[in-house]
Amino acid sequence: MSQLKRTPLYEVYKDYGAKTIDFGGWDLPVQFSSIKEEHEAVRTKAGLFDVSHMGEIEVKGTDSLKYLQKMMTNDISKLKNSGAQYTAMCYENGGTVDDLLVYKIEDDHYLLVVNASNIEKDFNWLQDHAEGNVELKNLSEDMAQLAIQGPLAEKVLQKLAGTNLSDIGFFKFQQDVDLNGKKALVSRTGYTGEDGFEVYCDAKDAAALWNEILEAGKEEGVLPCGLGARDTLRFEANLALYGQELSPEITPLEAGIGFAVKVNKEADFIGKEVLKNQKENGVPRKLAGIEMIDRGIPRHGYPVYKGEELIGEVTTGTQSPTLKKNIGLVLIKKEHAELGTELEVEIRGKRLKAKIEATPFYKREKN
Repeated sequence: MSQLKRTPLYEVYKDYGAKTIDFGGWDLPVQFSSIKEEHEAVRTKAGLFDVSHMGEIEVKGTDSLKYLQKMMTNDISKLKNSGAQYTAMCYENGGTVDDLLVYKIEDDHYLLVVNASNIEKDFNWLQDHAEGNVELKNLSEDMAQLAIQGPLAEKVLQKLAGTNLSDIGFFKFQQDVDLNGKKALVSRTGYTGEDGFEVYCDAKDAAALWNEILEAGKEEGVLPCGLGARDTLRFEANLALYGQELSPEITPLEAGIGFAVKVNKEADFIGKEVLKNQKENGVPRKLAGIEMIDRGIPRHGYPVYKGEELIGEVTTGTQSPTLKKNIGLVLIKKEHAELGTELEVEIRGKRLKAKIEATPFYKREKN
């Protein structure tokens, strides 16, 4: 058995009582206290996540924009300096290589933030298609990423910051932010449905920053959070997870992230023809939200039926900590995705009733 990879924070986990699991080849905390408690902290106060397993790839060179326009489904030309953009990379058949964030540092200089299990695959895919004056560098080993999320995130992180964090707008970032004497790139994108920040720092500064943020947030009730709460939070907010809502077999349009697919941008991108056809003629399958009518929790991979017909499967499902309901996301034939449609989910050999509900299941109230 190959050794599980560890983030620079691994040694700190035990100080906070982490329970770790194998997550895509990484030894990561699923929870510190309990998933429900951590979920609640992020919805009402703030929580701190170690997301250093995520990958960072630098793209530099005079042909960077042209190259990224070919690789990404979104329109990278719309990005301004210190701006971030959510996008996907696709195969020729429209299936998804990965969903990721593109940060524009300056002209001819970008940072891509990719999913942990895809770092090697993405880097090879990007290298295989590199053209012109483009230089790629995998920075994942040298960088750590912490995410502080929740309504009190700004108040807590501001205690350490030498800059006014309210100046960082949604999907914007600042470089070289001083956090207690350590330099970090700080962005405001989030993956929980709440306000919050991502802190990209030198791997060697990560453990100290983790402890300092938790210390600064003690009064506000900030908790260290694991992947369990991260999953329930992103799921309630209807944010896709690669390997569940997105995969080489699922296109971004089927997964409901069509807003990140710009088929009318001037540049041709990989998979454009298939995605353009899907946008114009509709997708064969759709991602939809369900709420269980019968008692049972839908889980990833469970089959979904309409009458005797197998129409798809569950991509994510759980008992929602916020709504206290058993809910799920299902990828099903589009003709069955209308709101209010009743279907059945097969749970442990029994078919249990569910109905299509609107998503996102949770939306924060903005001040």
